Formats: sequence, C-alpha cells, structure tokens
Amino acid sequence: MTLVSATVALLEADLSGRAQLADLIGAQVPQSWPPDLYERAAMKFALQLLQDPAEQGWSFWYLLTQSPPEAEVFGICGFKGRPDDAGSVEIAYSVLSQFRNQGYASEAVSRLVLWAFSHQNVKQVTAETLPHLRQSIRVLEKNGFIFTGPGSEHGVVRYAVQRPDRR
Repeated sequence: MTLVSATVALLEADLSGRAQLADLIGAQVPQSWPPDLYERAAMKFALQLLQDPAEQGWSFWYLLTQSPPEAEVFGICGFKGRPDDAGSVEIAYSVLSQFRNQGYASEAVSRLVLWAFSHQNVKQVTAETLPHLRQSIRVLEKNGFIFTGPGSEHGVVRYAVQRPDRR
C-alpha cells in the first residue's frame, strides 16, 4: 500500500473529477469514488486547511493499492487538523466498499499513527465512530486504541491510543 499526502493540487483535481485525480496521482480511480464520509464538503474543508503549508500531512492521505502506475486509489485516511495544545490529534478513515475486509484500513491507521507519533508534540491519537460500526471499531482495536467514552456528537463513541512510553 502507498499513502500519498493530499496537496492543494490533488484536492483540486479530486474536486474536478475522477479523471483529473487519476492523471495527477498516477493511479486508477474507481467509479465508486469517493469513499463514504469524504464527499465534496469534506474535500473543500481540507482544501481550505491546506492553504496553510503547516497543515501538510495533517489533512487527507490518499490510499493506493501499490505504487503508481499500476495502483488503484481505494480510500482516504487522515487527520482532522494539527494536534491541539494537549498533543491530541484525531484520525479518520474510509475505504471503498470493494476494498473492505482486506486489512487496508488497519494498515493505513497503523501507518498514520506512527507518523503522528513521530512528531514530539503528539501524545495521543483519537478517533470517533458509531457504536454499530464493528469493522471500524475492530480497525481501531487492532491498532491499540481503547474505548474512552462518548464522542463529540450525540451517538458517537471515542477511542484513543497514547504515545508509547519511551524511557
């Protein structure tokens, strides 16, 4: 799997259509694109955030099955902005339905958590999901996240993983 950090150019291409995204990222983009939860409003919000170069990496990451040119874009994961003052950052992810249950989401979350913890100011990575989305919860649990209680919206639950203690 290859993760490609979103840029202004990639997001603009994505908003322009699958063909433009495919040309710029160098991979096939399935007809079913985009994945759940990553519609135009989310893309526009990420595009707005990326106007600040300090947001690079703290936004979306495109998930590709392998390295271009044989690759296929199959999902998006990423952060909902830079870490807060307490060192907490929230992660989100979504994979096209035809790519689910193949370990892709678990690997993507693992790699982004490692990337986040490579920044000294990050102490915790959180994620929110609906309690009935067992596959999403399983992805989090495989990556060491533990249930911490209610999320930021009604009916949502929060999970978190702490930076490993390195004494």
